[in-house]
Amino acid sequence: MTISHITGQNYMRYEDAAQEDRSAPRVKLHIPAQMRPSGSPSFSVIVKDLSLSGVACEALTGMSAGTRVWLTLPGLSALQAKIVWNDGTMVGCEFDTLLNLAVMENILARFPVQA
Repeated sequence: MTISHITGQNYMRYEDAAQEDRSAPRVKLHIPAQMRPSGSPSFSVIVKDLSLSGVACEALTGMSAGTRVWLTLPGLSALQAKIVWNDGTMVGCEFDTLLNLAVMENILARFPVQA
């Protein structure tokens, strides 16, 4: 499955994706990853949904909105993001820059989309 199949869009900037409801189309996944707040050690999270503009992760953490983090998925460089919400068991993050389409397609090729 490719990102163009899921999104039907070609976003290059966050501002473009933000014009859509909830930024960009989301894909349900289950990916073990590492999250590291600025100036702190990393900890394990599970990526549950991903879009070109952000991510939602299972994470038991007290980090508040505005916290700068780096998210590392298996086999990829760390992605810079900012926490925009935290409900106590899940955190939502907005990427500093939109994911490159090739990176998104790489993720989708390696990790099955969940129903």
